[in-house]
Amino acid sequence: MPILMVKAKPNSRVSALTPQADGSWLAQLKSPPVDGKANAELVALVAQRFGCAKSQVLVKTGAGARLKRVQIPD
Repeated sequence: MPILMVKAKPNSRVSALTPQADGSWLAQLKSPPVDGKANAELVALVAQRFGCAKSQVLVKTGAGARLKRVQIPD
């Protein structure tokens, strides 16, 4: 299962997931980093982008940090 390196930016004006030049992803999230709201929005964005179910997307590391490792299905 592939692992994505994601840099989260909570409290953004837009909700977007964009690839970066170094192979990582930038996740702009409207939600604040409170009570897991930003992580829930991130999981939904990744699932939508890669066409999989939200239940298949897993935040492996960095749940409380800006840099996260997110696992997606093959």
